[in-house]
Amino acid sequence: MQAPSPTLEMVAARAGVSKSTVSRVVNSPDSVPAKVVAAVNAAIDELGYVPNLAARSLASHRSRTIALIIPEDTAAFFTDPYYAALVPAVAKYLSTTEYTLTLVIASESEPDKTRRHLLSGNVDGAVVLSHHASDLVYVEIARSLPTVFSGRPPGSEDPHTHMVDIDNVGAAEQATRYLLQHGRRSLATITGPQSMTSALDRFEGWMRAAFAAGVNNGLVEYADWSEASGADAMRRLLARGQPIDGLFAASAQIATGAMEVLRERGIRVPADIAITTVDNDHFARNASPALTTIEQPVTMLGATIAASLVRLIAGEAIGRLTLVPTTLIERESV
Repeated sequence: MQAPSPTLEMVAARAGVSKSTVSRVVNSPDSVPAKVVAAVNAAIDELGYVPNLAARSLASHRSRTIALIIPEDTAAFFTDPYYAALVPAVAKYLSTTEYTLTLVIASESEPDKTRRHLLSGNVDGAVVLSHHASDLVYVEIARSLPTVFSGRPPGSEDPHTHMVDIDNVGAAEQATRYLLQHGRRSLATITGPQSMTSALDRFEGWMRAAFAAGVNNGLVEYADWSEASGADAMRRLLARGQPIDGLFAASAQIATGAMEVLRERGIRVPADIAITTVDNDHFARNASPALTTIEQPVTMLGATIAASLVRLIAGEAIGRLTLVPTTLIERESV
């Protein structure tokens, strides 16, 4: 016959305390003397007692669930190596806590449906991974629900907005200066969607470096982060007939698409055009030649996002913007 599951009463008897004390240790250990907490936790470990999380949630008005919001085209999201690395990093950190991560694919046609779900007590907080200029609903939600954004959303000046990001302006500026330091003066850029602040910031960084060096020739094209759009943008740049000897691409996927076009046209990298980018993913590493890039520490970003949200849910004061440092990776594309 299977032994009965350990109960709260059994833990109380083993620890020599009352049931209410065990409950306080489980739900609010900071209100209990450390010696008592140690005794109760020892009894819990010895007996293999598992607290009733549903009851705890009812008592504390907490769901112990965190929503991972994807306000993005799902096909693009699930094929993007950045998110493929970021989501497991968020999940890995949360696995060390009492929170469960749940995926919410936002409905662009029914934003109120997502709003109702998030604000009806189903989750204790939210991580918003990708955001466009039209996604102000999440900034509004952050006023009522602890929310951390990966990146700087539109409306980021709102005092309730908390963000974890890299310095996208500084990253693009550093990558562009690297081209200049290697003698490139006819610079172009393929930037990302202008509805996203990360793309806007990387474009600004390119402009700062190009203007400071006096080499901004207005050679700018736009892409949507994908290889195909990077290739199309490179074709448009070449069609202008202006000399280009250095290219900053806003992502490694964009750069990879651009390089395919250059290869088709017999334009050598880096002999004819040097290329720098952002992201040290498999696109950057496996390009031929491999790409000089600004590495985003995606694992660190994910853990920092999750840790920031857990602290926010606990009522701790955290900075509105947390920047994670980047690293220049020098390879053969320059």
